[in-house]
Amino acid sequence: MMLSGKGLACQRGGRMVFSGLDFSLRAGQALPLTGPNGAGKSSLLRLLAGLLPAAAGRIDFKGGSPERSLGEQAHYLGHQDALKTQLTVLENISFWASYMRGTLAGDDALTAVGLCELANVPAAYLSAGQRRRLSLARLVAIQRPVWLLDEPNASLDDSAQKILSAMMRDHLKRGGLIIAATHAPLGIKSARELRLGRAR
Repeated sequence: MMLSGKGLACQRGGRMVFSGLDFSLRAGQALPLTGPNGAGKSSLLRLLAGLLPAAAGRIDFKGGSPERSLGEQAHYLGHQDALKTQLTVLENISFWASYMRGTLAGDDALTAVGLCELANVPAAYLSAGQRRRLSLARLVAIQRPVWLLDEPNASLDDSAQKILSAMMRDHLKRGGLIIAATHAPLGIKSARELRLGRAR
């Protein structure tokens, strides 16, 4: 499996966010995206997820399903936690597992992120860190080869960051790919990083 971008450019609101961007990674590799705010880290992730059009360049994804787009084979975890606040923690993850044809039961996914004791609590009562953990539960409940993570350790305490790091290491061991925008260490080994901005 291989994911690459060649000559990518992204334009938003009439402003060129980045251009001439190249990268590649193979199965079992992670690519941290670094750089100052506004450099285009989130925009690149959204572009890869199919949520933004590329102004130029091309994206190639080999080794996945030829009948599905990259976005359909990726988990995109953005800044906003996609939760229904009136549903319980278990109901939220069970909905996503059913909707996206997950392979792991909802309560098992909650155990993986340390939320099993809050299974019957409405999501509206969760702290920011607990909401983030619930979003992360989707990564283990629904198997997809590519993870596109935007500041995945935001709002997480030390314990939760260790859980996230272990999840990412396990995903890479299984041959998955990870591209993650971050301002902080992710707790995983990476051969290189992609720095966006003028100093790239």
